[in-house]
Amino acid sequence: MIVAGTATLKMATRIKRLYEQMAEPKYVLSMGSCANNGGPYWKYGYHVLKGVDEIIPVDVYVPGCPPRPEALLYGLLKLQEKIQEDRVTRKRGYTVGSLAGARLDGASDRPVTK
Repeated sequence: MIVAGTATLKMATRIKRLYEQMAEPKYVLSMGSCANNGGPYWKYGYHVLKGVDEIIPVDVYVPGCPPRPEALLYGLLKLQEKIQEDRVTRKRGYTVGSLAGARLDGASDRPVTK
């Protein structure tokens, strides 16, 4: 999902609903200053979000007002790297964060929690 432009409070519920309807795996790219942090509008308007990351998790931020084509391509490459890392992690049979707080016991291959 690419979010570009100013995110208002009225659009927040629609953006969140669209994100929830996406199939797994979900990736979000926030493009431009308005989507990243509200741009110049959040100071003067009560209706503008201070970034789309207040309502949905963002994987890659592309700065700029407007973003340069090179910045957008760089952001897409970073998103591609993140997707590739997640695929490698999934191939091993682990999900991201599945072994958080666990340690491997030397006698067995199973993770043993503390």
